[in-house]
Amino acid sequence: MSIVATGASGMALDVEEQRLTQAQEALPEITGRYQSEVEQLLARYRRDGGELTVTRKVAEDGNALWRAAVKDVQAGFFDDRALYWDRLAARIQLKQQDPAFALAQWQRGILLTTLEKASRGMSDIQFDEDTDVRILVTGFDPFFLDRDIGQSNPSGLAALALDGKRWNQDGKRVQIESVLIPVRFADFDQGLIESLLSPYLRDNSVDMVVTVSMGRDQFDLERFPGRHRSAEAPDNLNVLTGASKTQPLSPQLNGDDLHGPEFVEFSLPVAQMLQAEGAFKVVDNRKVTTKMGSKEAIGLYALNDAVSIEGSGGGYLSNEISYRSILLKELLGSSVPIGHIHTPKVAGYDEPTQRQILAQLESMLALAAQQL
Repeated sequence: MSIVATGASGMALDVEEQRLTQAQEALPEITGRYQSEVEQLLARYRRDGGELTVTRKVAEDGNALWRAAVKDVQAGFFDDRALYWDRLAARIQLKQQDPAFALAQWQRGILLTTLEKASRGMSDIQFDEDTDVRILVTGFDPFFLDRDIGQSNPSGLAALALDGKRWNQDGKRVQIESVLIPVRFADFDQGLIESLLSPYLRDNSVDMVVTVSMGRDQFDLERFPGRHRSAEAPDNLNVLTGASKTQPLSPQLNGDDLHGPEFVEFSLPVAQMLQAEGAFKVVDNRKVTTKMGSKEAIGLYALNDAVSIEGSGGGYLSNEISYRSILLKELLGSSVPIGHIHTPKVAGYDEPTQRQILAQLESMLALAAQQL
């Protein structure tokens, strides 16, 4: 599906959407894989109906796009990139084409938000009533696409591969439900993570939250997430926050600084997760950077008077999703264990390595579930 010119009533394309043409040229076997789902969404979008009807249709078809990708990955098409690019194709069409009724820009924005959440699995979190151990897993979109338009993200691929996975363990039924998170500072600043997790943490309706992203050369269990942004890397919209290691900045939450302690702590069962066997080393990563320098923190108490520059997960959105989710747990008085896992990194797309990553991550989650 090619990009069409913006109509008079349409919206301008953002940086992420503008990359689609390049991706279609570089990855023709990946982009357009879910074209039938995108075309169904657009066909229903253009039919007669009011705002509420169209919003419902977009929600239904966004969810269908998510389900198609989950089914595809679990059937053997082991690639997260098709969902990423076809979501952008759908966004472009919603921005540039009109339904059968007059549509204000703010209404179009609602439809785009609806599509985003539905096609990321956020409308599809459904645990079976007889499930004993409920695990919520988050992964991320591909990122740094201006370096490599073909980049995959093992965490996003794992989220698709694990969504809805069920097994029996020590007489308990375990189930995983997954979502995908955008690599965009603005979504974090607008409270996406808090909005997603609040119902589950407030009601203790899951037994574990595991946030996952692509990281270094091994698996890192990020023990002490820090409050500040300090990475100078752009997000997928090429936004730079102005943060650096010499000038760490606080994230935002709905227009205000995100307030909280300088460091928080991973609460998943580390000792058990370190035993996960596989191709990669698993590390209990306690290294943080404060204004006094870098150190291996013995415990959270050793960081009481520190000012964070980097958490153990770094100074980018992978550290931040961990910090925000653990802070939210503490603010809500939740008992749900939470922690972040950095997977080994891959260059571009590497199916054999990503299969090894998934197998070891599954083992890690199973070992953690035994403790619940």
